[in-house]
Amino acid sequence: MTAPRPLPLNSPTPTTPTGEDAVPSAPPTAGGEPEGAARKGVVVALRPKPRPTGQRYQVGGLHVIAPPRRTPRARSWCVCGRDRTATGTAAVLALVAEHTDHRTTCPRPATEGRAAA
Repeated sequence: MTAPRPLPLNSPTPTTPTGEDAVPSAPPTAGGEPEGAARKGVVVALRPKPRPTGQRYQVGGLHVIAPPRRTPRARSWCVCGRDRTATGTAAVLALVAEHTDHRTTCPRPATEGRAAA
């Protein structure tokens, strides 16, 4: 068997214009990449969308868990900073009454939904 022929080392001269006739070209962009996009990361920082003023949002809640044959638990919270928990039947019933009373005496400013209720 014979060895393959070596490739020629001389390359042809370029046929691109030089001097005043040469026009610089823009660097090519990657396929599918929009121009001006960041290489690593996002173009703009994402922020949460502001709530429209006309929509309702949750300002407090009462969450009661009472599975069968187990100890009931409850949590009451409000945007004013009140956050209480209770475990046991008597304590959960007391927390429900306290939560109902707090809704009428809460120091937070009255909202449209609260005034209507």
